[in-house]
Amino acid sequence: MSSSPRTPEPTGAASPPPANVPRAGAEAVLRRLEWTVLRRLDGLLQGDYRTLFRGTGLDLADLREYQHHDDVRYIDWNVTARLQTPYVREYTEARELAAWLLLDLSGSVDFGSQKVTKQSVSRDFVALLARLLTRHGNRVGAIFYGAAVETVMPARSGRLQVLQILHRIATRPAPPRSAGTDLRALLATASELLKRRSLVFVVSDFLSAPGWEAPLGRLAQRHEIVAVRLVDPLERRLPDLGLIVMQDAETGEQLFVDTHDRAFRRRFEQVAERREQALRTAFTRAGVDVLELSTTDDLVDAVLRFADLRKRRSRLLAGGGLPTHLGGLQ
Repeated sequence: MSSSPRTPEPTGAASPPPANVPRAGAEAVLRRLEWTVLRRLDGLLQGDYRTLFRGTGLDLADLREYQHHDDVRYIDWNVTARLQTPYVREYTEARELAAWLLLDLSGSVDFGSQKVTKQSVSRDFVALLARLLTRHGNRVGAIFYGAAVETVMPARSGRLQVLQILHRIATRPAPPRSAGTDLRALLATASELLKRRSLVFVVSDFLSAPGWEAPLGRLAQRHEIVAVRLVDPLERRLPDLGLIVMQDAETGEQLFVDTHDRAFRRRFEQVAERREQALRTAFTRAGVDVLELSTTDDLVDAVLRFADLRKRRSRLLAGGGLPTHLGGLQ
């Protein structure tokens, strides 16, 4: 589509669920993750939680003379001009972190070649991430996207907030048939709503109409962005299944194909590889970190990859003067 979509109005602040209303489905999902995944991570991550989720806000603490390898972005030019000597600002880090989950729940995310769909992988990762954040006192908000932006949940802390997010994922109506996903609406809504610097997770398969790369880059100028990309092996390589019907999950369009045809399977892989290269280029240009989540992944391994991503970012930032974004870790 050539014209820019009209950004839908959010449906308003989501009120927290009453404490006496059971959330059986959400509670079951969260309890399973706490027992099977979170307990394993407690032993593996140990003291790494602070590195993973320390605050991104900074408060001015002091001024000192510039030293070699200091980050030039922190030079106080007013003081430097007055004293004729370069001075840099020193900051203390705010402990509380505000994290936002930008959740793509469009039709293409509800795909899985095996028993696990991309949406169930997204749900479990989001639940685990939100619980890791909230149990250390941080706040988590969420913006839900189907065929358009549907709901905005303000950032709050606590286990109840995680249950609310899970409940909304489970009970939202299926998105209607549409012309396809357009992530520009989701990213535009986030740009309007998020005024303070936050840690933002864009959870999507990024099968979208073109034009989302620039809004993602603009969002990354103010916030720390992690693109959590959902993938399924069948989207990259087709096995020999004979004659099958392929259906677009969003438009409903169907296509009869012969996967026994080796030339067809090779063309499919070439198209998939071009899409992969285009996505890698888009993420690099936007300057965002990338975590890839496959429907075949172990969730613990995925979180540990995220932990490694955060550690490498921290080491880069500690060096001073180095790039503020680390390209895709997959």
